[in-house]
Amino acid sequence: MAEIIIIGGGAAGMMAAVAASNVGHKVLLIEKNEKLGKKLFITGKGRCNVTNACDVEDFFTNVMEHAKFLYSAVYGFDNHAVMDFFEHAGCPLKIERGQRVFPASDHSSDIIRALEQTMRNNGVTVLLNTEVRRIKNIPFEEKPEQDKKQRGKKKHKCCVRVAQIELYDKITKKRSEMQVDKLIIATGGCSYVLTGSTGDGYRFAKDCGHSIVPTMPALVPFAVKEDWCHQLQGLSLKNVQAVVAVDGKQIYSDFGEMMFTHYGVSGPLILSASSHYAHKVCKDGNCCKEAKLSIDLKPALTKEQLDKRILREFDENKNKQFKNVINSLFPAKLIPLMPVLSNIDPEKRVNEITREERERFVCTIKHMELTITGLRDYNEAVVTKGGVATSEVSPSTMESKLVQGLYFAGEVLDLDALTGGFNLQIAWSTGYLAGMSAATSCENKSI
Repeated sequence: MAEIIIIGGGAAGMMAAVAASNVGHKVLLIEKNEKLGKKLFITGKGRCNVTNACDVEDFFTNVMEHAKFLYSAVYGFDNHAVMDFFEHAGCPLKIERGQRVFPASDHSSDIIRALEQTMRNNGVTVLLNTEVRRIKNIPFEEKPEQDKKQRGKKKHKCCVRVAQIELYDKITKKRSEMQVDKLIIATGGCSYVLTGSTGDGYRFAKDCGHSIVPTMPALVPFAVKEDWCHQLQGLSLKNVQAVVAVDGKQIYSDFGEMMFTHYGVSGPLILSASSHYAHKVCKDGNCCKEAKLSIDLKPALTKEQLDKRILREFDENKNKQFKNVINSLFPAKLIPLMPVLSNIDPEKRVNEITREERERFVCTIKHMELTITGLRDYNEAVVTKGGVATSEVSPSTMESKLVQGLYFAGEVLDLDALTGGFNLQIAWSTGYLAGMSAATSCENKSI
């Protein structure tokens, strides 16, 4: 019988298996899909943003909530340790803009292969196409402990520990039960449902008495109200500024890259904005407030500098129509829309445009406004906000405070971060700590 059983063959689960098997323990990894790392395979558009090479202290500023909970996990297995692991496992890495770390090959399959090979070398047993249907716990009574404050009296502590798991083989259609000593739940969240992330871990945790912080999509595109957004579908903008405000109060501002879609806006800049929106505006998994998204198309220029540039364009093309002069300022898809948003006749000659109209045009460029009506669903979300309450998990071991021998790792926990490799770092760090803690617990038990 395996000493340590892990449910979930994603980033956290595989790293937990590596950590636990590194010290010679028998490890069984159970995955309901036909292969390991299915979600990992598509991260970073198939390139896999493994981690971020920032200073370790800077990592915590990119965690949306409960950053302190991660101190033990991250300092015990930080981003540099992750990079060293993959390099030594035969997967060279490279660092790109924003300190983002990718496999040198640009293939996420190399990351998965490195983990699989390490597990194989360590003797990890992998069960594919196998679902865990249920976890059974049993109460037990620990050995009496001497109470230091009341000598001569004995104190008993009633506990619950993991006992069994019920399995279902998707190929043979057979059910079975397995005895459990140490169990790590690393089933992920609800994002990218097609990869098998269906929230099973939340059900397991609830069955074990754990509280689940309401979940919702995070790092996910925005849906917007304005119809004209559809005209820009497929347009990517680089080096723009996005500001999100709710009830006139700014909740997010940053620079980066974004893209227009048939339903709204997406891209790295927008995904980060969506996490701030989810954490600061949405309650109990629901977003009930509209927000305003303001896009500055020319953030490197002040309004005065932009006005002077436009005046130069107008002076050099006095007899041309407005629509034909602005083509040097914007991508092709934006050109027919800008006169509409500025309320300026596109056929009007630039020498006839009033100062008021020009100011309106500048304002449109610096503050292109959209109305956010909500977030897209889990199918488009990179991660899940919410999950197993961190207050019920020991940050130094990732072990449940409610059930002895039960550990959690990765996205199933109420932990999420911004884009840039930070969420995968959470998976690596918590997975490694859970695996090592379970292994250490097994060693202590045998003594």
